[in-house]
Amino acid sequence: MSIFIITFVVCLIVTVGTVAMLMMSRTPRFRTDYSDIARVLDQAISGEINENEWHSVIGYPIRHDEYLESLRRRCQGIFDDHARPWQLAQGGALFSRAGREELNVLLGHLRARTGVAETRA
Repeated sequence: MSIFIITFVVCLIVTVGTVAMLMMSRTPRFRTDYSDIARVLDQAISGEINENEWHSVIGYPIRHDEYLESLRRRCQGIFDDHARPWQLAQGGALFSRAGREELNVLLGHLRARTGVAETRA
């Protein structure tokens, strides 16, 4: 009977400890800021970005800043109109020339509004 009680107490302690740790821990959050958007736009304009990197920043809603959210939506529209993922697979750029020009205009607006410096070397 004492082995049963010891086993029960140990299992109870482990279970309660696990539940307590899960309740106290927070899920990680990615908060997109101006420099993240500027970096992604700069890489897209220079043809150095792949589709996964683009979607990891632009495909994630931005709830803390209305300006960044509107910029993100405009970037999604440009992606829908000018993206060429098949060309990226063949060594080309993700966006057509017209798409890169539109992204450059958006990047100029972002830099003028926020003062984010150029990220190119």
